[in-house]
Amino acid sequence: MTRLHPVNASHPHRVLILGAGHIGRAIALLLEDAGSYTLTVADRDAAALKRLQVHSAATLQVTDDAMLEAAIAGHHAVLNALPFHQAVPVATLCARHGVHYFDLTEDVASTRAIQALAEGARSAFMPQCGLAPGFIGVVGNALAQRLDRVEALQLRVGALPRYPQGALRYAMTWSTEGLINEYCNPCDAIVQGRRTSVPALDGLETLLIDGVEYEAFNTSGGLGTLPQTWEGRVRQLDYKSVRYPGHHAILQLLLHELRLRDRRDLLKELLDGAVPTTQQDVIVILASARGQRDGRLVQESYAAHILGASVRGQMLSAIQRTTAAGICAALDLVIAGQLPQAGFIGQEQIALEDFLANRFGRVYRVPGSEGDAGSAQAPLARSLQAVGA
Repeated sequence: MTRLHPVNASHPHRVLILGAGHIGRAIALLLEDAGSYTLTVADRDAAALKRLQVHSAATLQVTDDAMLEAAIAGHHAVLNALPFHQAVPVATLCARHGVHYFDLTEDVASTRAIQALAEGARSAFMPQCGLAPGFIGVVGNALAQRLDRVEALQLRVGALPRYPQGALRYAMTWSTEGLINEYCNPCDAIVQGRRTSVPALDGLETLLIDGVEYEAFNTSGGLGTLPQTWEGRVRQLDYKSVRYPGHHAILQLLLHELRLRDRRDLLKELLDGAVPTTQQDVIVILASARGQRDGRLVQESYAAHILGASVRGQMLSAIQRTTAAGICAALDLVIAGQLPQAGFIGQEQIALEDFLANRFGRVYRVPGSEGDAGSAQAPLARSLQAVGA
């Protein structure tokens, strides 16, 4: 484990946050509360910027390349909380100016383009820094490394309403565009040791987590670069989104029978008009690695339920907390020199102990475990459960 070196608050780095929406606001609040960075938040919505009350704010048309480049130049790092289709344009400008780049995208094509941009770059490029992709890759990689031979690595994550209503039993907790991508795009996986692509919505299964029944099915983008890292070393690797029972059947009707997967603009309009938003959500995580250790078949698991909380007097939902914590922890670890200073960085390059010890990453500590409220250097085993199979 790399020793944790806190960011020096007396010499704050200049950080630009692009986007003051749902997640951008949460990122700004966490970093402002920490007090170690000089922040500028840029968005086209002046009212959203005014509500943030951060050190510096700038109204910015992100589609104006000249304005965007002027905003990026001179900053130490850019945290991109814009829609996924802005990932590559922003990363390209960061590469030009030698600025560290972080984002939250679940879009596989964007991440591959950023990997190419990062080759030979003077700064670090770290996309997919949220929950899934993001933390789930950190914990999944850590679980797999605890085995001598890995047979299966199964990662399950859900951002769910605490009080579900209606047939979908769902509420919008983040980007509608991102959700549609997850439900419609091909999903990376490893099957029989080889990297492959499987259809979204396939692989329906029933889960019991702490006595509550859920369903889970394939969705796109959650694995990040884990399939590249573990190809040939694990027989099965997959990621599935967790939902309340009945959600999958309605998605099949909408996307396949009514063919709305081919009419995404219409699907977005329908979801935005019919599915309510909520701040009363819960993040459900279950990650498991099964395989051999010392000649025995064992299973290593991490499970968590995470709720929202107040930061600087403002309530953040569970998805805001966990997503913002991921990208803020990644920023901290790069600035502190615990991660490479140039080139592409995958989430699995973060040691789980370093992540959980970080002031932002501690959101993911398992409640009730040793170290949950104690030492920041909590051992890995305190957040993992080893189960003999």
